Amino acid sequence: MMLFQSLSKKLGNGLEELTLTTNGSQLERYANELAACGVKRINVSLDTLDPSKFRAITRWGDLDRVLNGIKAAQRAGLSIKINAVALKGVNDTEIHSLVRWSHDEGMDITFIEVMPMGDIEPDRYDQYWPLTAVKQHIAENFTLTDIDHQTGGPARYVRVNETGGRIGFITPLTHNFCESCNRVRLTCTGMLYMCLGQDDSADLRAPLRASSSNDLVSRAIDNAILRKPKGHDFIIDRVGARPAVQRHMSVTGG
Repeated sequence: MMLFQSLSKKLGNGLEELTLTTNGSQLERYANELAACGVKRINVSLDTLDPSKFRAITRWGDLDRVLNGIKAAQRAGLSIKINAVALKGVNDTEIHSLVRWSHDEGMDITFIEVMPMGDIEPDRYDQYWPLTAVKQHIAENFTLTDIDHQTGGPARYVRVNETGGRIGFITPLTHNFCESCNRVRLTCTGMLYMCLGQDDSADLRAPLRASSSNDLVSRAIDNAILRKPKGHDFIIDRVGARPAVQRHMSVTGG
């Protein structure tokens, strides 16, 4: 919580908003403290409502613990959006129920395509489900209306007429959003990645430690931003079975 407590002091003084994406495992414990730090909204990664599938996907998971965390966050006044990776053969039978559940609980939901990052088991490529097909699948049960809703991220949203809730679609493969991307990612080790879908990075720790002023690290950030690529390298390579990016998603986050 020290990071959020420190960042919260910058709210309204150079920092417009403080949000986070989480697996939800610690939400029940920290929801009230996050709210006290000025966090207004969070994303919770949740691909399934089936406890057995959840345990298999997360390799540790206790679904009830996450659901209890979501309830605690709502009681603390936090707005929650669910992030779910669309996985063919895994949660494809749950898409409608995920939409219904999230909207019944007052939460938007965003579906995300599989991204080929790090060492991936061969069957992960078979789980790729383009969101064009997912959207068509959802439209079998719901009436979808395109809307201009924006959250600062790359999702394109529709409203579900039957529930009044929103669904977002993040499509790094079927329809990349690189032309509008304004994001970089800083790891806890001081590495700045200019693109989630490329391995280029800038070391900020060395210039930060080399001087008591901000000049060197500011120059390093400026140089890194100038190298931000026009597009990512994501591609599902089922034949070669190799990732487009060598680092795992957990290194940089979503």
